[in-house]
Amino acid sequence: MLGTQLVVVSDAHLGAASPENDAAFLDFLDTVPTLGDCLLVNGDLFDFWFSYRRVIPRAGFAVTAALTSLGRRLPVVMTGGNHDRWGDSFWQREGGIAYSAAELRLQVGATEVLALHGDGVAEEHRSAAVMHWITRHPLTAGAFRLLHPDLGFWLVGKMSRGLADSTRDPGVLDRAQIRQAAWARDRLSAEPALGLLIMSHTHRAETTELFPGRHYLNPGAWVEGRRYAVVGPSGVALCRFR
Repeated sequence: MLGTQLVVVSDAHLGAASPENDAAFLDFLDTVPTLGDCLLVNGDLFDFWFSYRRVIPRAGFAVTAALTSLGRRLPVVMTGGNHDRWGDSFWQREGGIAYSAAELRLQVGATEVLALHGDGVAEEHRSAAVMHWITRHPLTAGAFRLLHPDLGFWLVGKMSRGLADSTRDPGVLDRAQIRQAAWARDRLSAEPALGLLIMSHTHRAETTELFPGRHYLNPGAWVEGRRYAVVGPSGVALCRFR
């Protein structure tokens, strides 16, 4: 069992927003032990992050160190998002943090939980599905690793800004939110043992009881309102950090 009160946060996109956003996230990590007894970071913690064999990215290093330190106090688990799914073995080996580029199954109290970032399950356009496949392919990570880190991060920064400009349409995100909830309903229906399914990605905070006592949760985006969620014996709560 991971714990009895799970704190969930995602989509901080550290490095792309204001320095105040990053500093507030460090304050949040300091506060996590007062909010629950375990933490799930559900993808897109960084606007970009990559696990190299011999170097650690300078961008976001303070948060990397803080997460590693927090992991010594309570269980911390992570999923990779479409911006930072190349964690490889770094988080587990260097930080003691359970990490999956895809899905994580957790036991929180008496509840079986399935967590995934959510990209790739509700894409509206074929181009997004193709990009999802490319970024998950091991050859992509292998080729990127051959680039000097400074060059690699610069190229991704250019691409990320262009992709962000094309995905800010609220209508696209609203439709993705609806499709995500439908996907969650189907998955919960197919796996009766699951009590909670957690997805992120759309930046749309939502908690819905899809079946009696069984919920779908999207904690929303930290980068938009410093949102997070808490899952515990009293239920599922959407929250904002001060």
